[in-house]
Amino acid sequence: MARNWIELVTGSLEQKKQYRQYKARVKALPENYRTAIEALDRYLMYFGAVTKGDTLVTMLEDLLELFEQSAADGTPVRAIVGADPVEFVETFLANYSEGQWINKERKRLTDAIDSVADSEP
Repeated sequence: MARNWIELVTGSLEQKKQYRQYKARVKALPENYRTAIEALDRYLMYFGAVTKGDTLVTMLEDLLELFEQSAADGTPVRAIVGADPVEFVETFLANYSEGQWINKERKRLTDAIDSVADSEP
């Protein structure tokens, strides 16, 4: 029981390994791509860290693959993220909504209101 709880809080060893590999790959990017992905990563950690560990790691790896391919193709950073980086990252994050804790809270709120509304005359 304690081990499952610790892994729930800190992530599994495999997730930690994947995250370390992700960080190493980020360091290998050219400076402009690295700076951009680190900024996106920081935003996702504040806004997107509400996702489960496995979803977060998958999301970051997918973002990294986009930047690695763009670097290989010579695609400018602005062409990747567009004119509004916040819109880009929030749209990107929306593709991983199944792991966000807010979805559980939205359902809990909806269920609570539904149960009250159903019991009213």
